[in-house]
Parts: sequence; structure tokens; C-alpha cells
Amino acid sequence: MKSATPAADTAAYRSEEQRWAAVQARDAAADGLFYYSVRSTGVYCRPSCAARPALRRNVAFHDSGAAAELAGFRPCLRCKPEQPPLAERQAALVARACRLIDQAEQAPDLDSLAAAVGLSRFHFHRVFKQHTGMTPKAWAVAQRARRMQDGLNQEASVTEAIYASGFNSSGRFYAASPAALGMTPSAFRAGGSGAAIRFAIAACSLGAILVASTDKGICAILLGDDPDALARDLQDRFPRAELLGAEADYEQVVARVVGLVEAPGIGLDLPLDVRGTAFQQRVWQALREIPPGRTVSYTELAALVGLPKGARAVAGACAANALAVAIPCHRVVRNDGALSGYRWGVERKAALLEREAGK
Repeated sequence: MKSATPAADTAAYRSEEQRWAAVQARDAAADGLFYYSVRSTGVYCRPSCAARPALRRNVAFHDSGAAAELAGFRPCLRCKPEQPPLAERQAALVARACRLIDQAEQAPDLDSLAAAVGLSRFHFHRVFKQHTGMTPKAWAVAQRARRMQDGLNQEASVTEAIYASGFNSSGRFYAASPAALGMTPSAFRAGGSGAAIRFAIAACSLGAILVASTDKGICAILLGDDPDALARDLQDRFPRAELLGAEADYEQVVARVVGLVEAPGIGLDLPLDVRGTAFQQRVWQALREIPPGRTVSYTELAALVGLPKGARAVAGACAANALAVAIPCHRVVRNDGALSGYRWGVERKAALLEREAGK
């Protein structure tokens, strides 16, 4: 049952006519605000219950489940009104599964996780993805990467970090490290020491632009007004990496990125070194699939990555994007179409959208 219900919500379901309309609409927003009983079946339900609609003459309303039970009705076996709402029950099961994944030395398989929380494997897979935006396997990979990073930052040696991360062999640890860390474990532990990052700063119509690449591809495209600030940003990301600037052959890469900024609709066919959590990478991949000239809302983007109620989470992933224009987070707008929340400045966002629209 909901607690501390806002007065405005309660008022919306105060009359019997309002409550009957909510029952007919199976309005989940009314769950916990009142319950209804059905005289012909002897049960009481939540307003959102998916059971066969009852006749109005058989329906009575109750302010609480306890009141319905005092009136002689038993809980519906379908909507389980005496238990927390379905979303809360599912969230609790998912949280339990996440703890099992986090605590296991080896990632549990799907069948084991589903059995542990009492769901079928297919139902569990769907519910887990709905609540976290990831599959159980992707969650396990992301958690393993986090443990690797924490272990390398905290342990005295790479060997100790291997076992602190839950790996039982160094071979598996080193095989997983490039995807999880973007570099060797020793280089990550040293803050990027030994990793060579080529970069250059140029001017474009949107101000200063910094482009940086590892041997895997472009790892940063930063926009701003102050070239020195962009350089410091890169240095903060890789405090001990070997930053190589002013290389003549790298200017060609920068020129192609500047061309993308001037005409974002042309796309960029250079390889990218995209680093982020599994969820962030899902959001960024979805962004790259949005065609030039089109915008989506944060809510629509959340739906695209399988997390319909995750608008705030996808907004966070957009804000973490370090590859301006190449990962086009400028194509995401508010639900009302207004521009907001662009890491590189709303004015730059507007300019990029205007160019894509051919204005």
C-alpha cells in the first residue's frame, strides 16, 4: 500500500464515479489509493487488476485492503492486492539477482538466476532488462569491469587485483581487460601510463575543438571556448598517459572531424574508441542510429534502449559522452521539443541541429 500519498492524487479518486472510471481504465496510478471488491466472486482487487471486468452493480470501493477484508472479501490471486505493487515486487527480485551476480566469483547463468528468484528464464530475462536497461549478462560484465577498476586502484599489485576482482586465473583477467579498461591493467593502474594518445586542438565554427585518439580509434572530441581548458580536460582523463601533440599526419584526422562539425549529416567513418559502462554504450549506440535531421526526446531514447521509465538515466549517459557530434547526443531534446542539457552548450546544440536541418 502506498504511503504519504499526495492530496492531489487522493482527490483524483475521491468519488465513486472517479474510482469506477479508474477501474474501467485499469489505471495503475490509482493502485494503493483505493481498492474495489466484487460481490459475485468474493474477492477484492487493485484498480489496475487485469481480471475480467465486473458489473458495476457488483462492485464496491474500499479505502484500504484491510477495510475490504473486514467486509468479508479475500485478496485477488491475480493482482495480489495484499502485497506490494507488481513493479515493486519485480524491482526487489531484480535487486536480489543483482546481488547474486555481484557476490559470485563466476557470473551465474540465466537458469540459475531465474530459479533463485522464482521466475522462468524468459520472464526473468525480460523483467531484468526492463528494470535495469541491461541483460543479466551485460550487468555481470559491467560489474566485473567495475571490480577490475576498483581492484587495480586499491590493491598493492595487479596479481592481488586479479583475485580481488573475482577472477580465478590471470589469463581470463588479461583477456577481459582491453574491453573493460581500454588498455592493459598495468597502464590503467598507472593512470594511463604507457598509453600513447595522439591529440590536436583546432578551431571550427563552434569554437575550439580537441580531437584525441588511441591506437583503437578516436577516444575524445571535445568542444569549448578555451583551448587550454580542453587540453586540461584530456589530461585529467589520462593523467599519466603519453600525450602526443603537433603531429603533422594527425592533422588529417582532425580535419575530418572538423568537417563533421561543419556538416554533421555527412557522418564519420573513422574508428572510435568508445569507453563507458554497458548501459552508456547501449545509449550511445542508439544515438548513432538516429539519422541526421531527426530528434528524439529523452523518453523516446529511453524506450529505444528498452528502459521506458529511464529518461533520467539516458540523460546521464548523454552527459557522459566524450565524443561530441560523432555520438550525436545533440539530437536529443526535451519532451516539449525544447533544447537543454547539452554538455558542450545549448547554443552549439542549436547550431548543429540547424545544420542538419539545412537551415
